[in-house]
Amino acid sequence: MLEALPAGRVSEVVLARGVEDAFARQVQDLAREAGVRVRWLPRIELDQLVGTTQHQGVVAEVEELAWATVDDILDRAEASGEPLLMVLLDGVTDPRNFGAIIRSAEVLGAHGVVVEERRSAPLSPVVAKTAAGATAYLPVAQTKNLPRLIDQLKADGVWVYGAAGEAAQDVTLTDFSGKAALVIGAEGEGMRRLVREKCDVLVSIPVRGQVQSLNASVAAGILLHEMTRGRGKK
Repeated sequence: MLEALPAGRVSEVVLARGVEDAFARQVQDLAREAGVRVRWLPRIELDQLVGTTQHQGVVAEVEELAWATVDDILDRAEASGEPLLMVLLDGVTDPRNFGAIIRSAEVLGAHGVVVEERRSAPLSPVVAKTAAGATAYLPVAQTKNLPRLIDQLKADGVWVYGAAGEAAQDVTLTDFSGKAALVIGAEGEGMRRLVREKCDVLVSIPVRGQVQSLNASVAAGILLHEMTRGRGKK
């Protein structure tokens, strides 16, 4: 909510009468600055309005999230003057993982996230909440065919790295200079065979514990950190 208000995506804020904590005051101030209507209701009516009591007494009506395009991401990278850094998701269907990856991608400087239309969680309020406002800043796009998109990116000089726990290539020893795309596969299944085969390099995260795999969103955050830290590393 605190990110959506300045971004102009909130049409109305509704607060429970009697709520006077710091968060509610901050929301009111942001709504006033953005010219957004603020309405007060008895708490029981607010509970009925949203169908839950888990709302801290503050609710915002936010416009539906809209998909960007792959071109939006490419244009964003070009405008930044930085080499492209894109995240491609192959079958990440859990909305919390999806949102967490978007958040990590925005925080760590990626230019956008792309999913395949039929193999992804929808761009829902749960995704937006987990992304903690990152959807207001980072383009998230759909493609009809991820393998075909990978071919197009490679033809444009983008180096495609696939995340694979069993890969021999240590991510901490990898050169990520130049235009790059990181592919994250589905929980449990990983990348599809065709997507895996189209990657230029498969990379893995060194692990020390007995559990040999990481949650998809955690792995994405670690890999993106290494990619941005190692840009230009020889």
